[in-house]
Amino acid sequence: MATAENTELIDRFEEFYRNYYRNEIGELAQKYPNDQKSLYIDWDDLYRFDPDLADDYRTKPEQIQEYAEEALRLYDLPVDVSLGQAHVRVRNLPESEDIRDLRHEHHGNLVAVRGIIRKATDVRPKVIEAAFECQRCGTLTRIPQTAGDFQEPHDCQGCERQGPFRLNTDQSQFIDAQKLRVQESPEGLRGGETPQSIDINIEDDITGHVTAGDHVRVTGILKLDQRGNDNEKSPMFDIYMEGVSVEIEDEQFEDMEITDADKKEIVELSNESDIYDKMVGAIAPSIYGYEKEKLAMMLQLFSGVTKELPDGSRIRGDLHMLLIGDPGTGKSQMLSYIENIAPRSVYTSGKGSSSAGLTAAAVRDDFGDGQQWTLEAGALVLADQGIAAIDELDKMSPEDRSAMHEALEQQRISVSKAGINATLKSRCSLLGAANPKYGRFDQYEPIGEQIDLEPALISRFDLIFTVTDKPDEEKDRNLAEHIIQTNYAGELHTHRTENPTSNFSEEEVGTVTEEVAPTIEPDLLRKYVAYAKRNCFPTMTEEAKSRIEDFYVDLRLKGQDEDAPVPVTARKLEALVRLAEASARIRLSDTVDEADADRAVDIAHYCLKEIGVDPETGEFDADVVETGQSKTQRDRIQNIKGIISDIEDEYDEGAPADVVIERAEEVGIDESKAEHEIDKLKQKGEVYEPRTDHLRTT
Repeated sequence: MATAENTELIDRFEEFYRNYYRNEIGELAQKYPNDQKSLYIDWDDLYRFDPDLADDYRTKPEQIQEYAEEALRLYDLPVDVSLGQAHVRVRNLPESEDIRDLRHEHHGNLVAVRGIIRKATDVRPKVIEAAFECQRCGTLTRIPQTAGDFQEPHDCQGCERQGPFRLNTDQSQFIDAQKLRVQESPEGLRGGETPQSIDINIEDDITGHVTAGDHVRVTGILKLDQRGNDNEKSPMFDIYMEGVSVEIEDEQFEDMEITDADKKEIVELSNESDIYDKMVGAIAPSIYGYEKEKLAMMLQLFSGVTKELPDGSRIRGDLHMLLIGDPGTGKSQMLSYIENIAPRSVYTSGKGSSSAGLTAAAVRDDFGDGQQWTLEAGALVLADQGIAAIDELDKMSPEDRSAMHEALEQQRISVSKAGINATLKSRCSLLGAANPKYGRFDQYEPIGEQIDLEPALISRFDLIFTVTDKPDEEKDRNLAEHIIQTNYAGELHTHRTENPTSNFSEEEVGTVTEEVAPTIEPDLLRKYVAYAKRNCFPTMTEEAKSRIEDFYVDLRLKGQDEDAPVPVTARKLEALVRLAEASARIRLSDTVDEADADRAVDIAHYCLKEIGVDPETGEFDADVVETGQSKTQRDRIQNIKGIISDIEDEYDEGAPADVVIERAEEVGIDESKAEHEIDKLKQKGEVYEPRTDHLRTT
């Protein structure tokens, strides 16, 4: 029996629908039940209409939702349609709770949480009203299934016996159901915190729209679930949510709160003339030098603009960067500093990562009901729209590294595991660090040969920096001073905080600390990066276009001769465009100027000079990076193979090694290089020794 209060609430909702949602209800009536089954209402609209009713909706959502759906059923429609099973779904609550801040007082309330989908089960039917058929007399008994357990009838209403019963699926009512696990987004976490997650049950028309790796905002009712089993019940409860609405958020860095005061500070900072120097000074100030590398890392944080073309294709704006260097040069420290600054980032170390951990794992566990396979998003998926920092790339197994190829260029991850075929998004920048092949660079060998990574992976990096550690008195003295000063500043600070009777004044500590303090506070820098990526989409000026074009064409001109190597490939051109766009974003500029193009060309030239040069001729050679061999080396190998195959027919036991080396010297290949190449050919199995010091080609 409806009470006066209930009737009043239903009337209030009808009035609310008439005032605010007349068109939406008309549209729902036309599309119901095949294309649309829910009316979405905005919490702000309800609050404007009746603040008390809106507050009641948050504190007693299940009761109020019944009245809201009843009002929808009673709504006077122009067409003859019954909205019997239509849902009312509230979204856009004023504030969202952090998953780690959910407490027992939220129990039964309507809450909104933000995060990233870690796992999602398949959509499966769930029974909401089970029809049991008595095997003796055939009477149907209908039992609503509201509780967590499956309810069966005690006795038959026809013959009053206790069964046996059979579930009649044709007469029962089913609804689609899915279970999601939502984990906190990386940008909401401070370094070192373990992300927490919550399970969410969703039903009917909102199922099947999200996959692992999507950033979502879920509105739902917080429920408690008792731990333990029927025999031993525990006093502890787990929390979960009954989802009311799920919205996919593709917007970047939703959790970053940027106030008007922050905006003012960011814009003022962007107008300063020495903004680039400040940006370099803001990265890992405790590490001395590396201005070019730090500037490149800053450009990577801001990244270029992702272009969506009219035909639906996409050009990535994210920059990928690799640091290869001697041990003890501070690579890992720079990586972890970037991970702390980046608004959204994931850090992982090569030895501790498998290909499944980087991309996505198919896991079989009790998530959902019964054992079923679900996809669990890996590091590159969780870093979507952010930075993935991977240390010790060279320590990973080649199979695990190959999992990254698609993520770097296509920015997605295709998974075919355990019968699941899926494509996950991984629109992230990769910042990698690795050691050279022998742990330290050998100055007598070409750098290209000492990089122990697959050419296919290396060629996908826009920038590759080599960090060598050579003794140099002046540099070493400056470095020593810097490190000692940094440690001293740390000592003073710790001494002052830990020792209440410290004899160092605050000014003294301040003066020393100032020298190693970042030029921009990390917190402000995070907001600066998020603000620039959210609001700034620069376009190229004609001067910038021609500057990049000229640099590329001039470099390529060197490769026009018949025997000359190809200096750079078109991939480098895209890298230049991305660098120039990122440089404009640092100034929050809407245009990419010539100065930005110069900065991009300067960094690219610096990288090419370090790594993309044939060590023998001193010419730029793209093959050093793209294939791991320079053109002169490749020609030499072909020459030596040719010499061996020419000579081997003249001798019964194969070509004598000394004759081969003599011939090679006549062609201009000196002895040590010829021996080196013969050894390499033997390792690859292209040449073998039928007897000692005699060679044959395979």
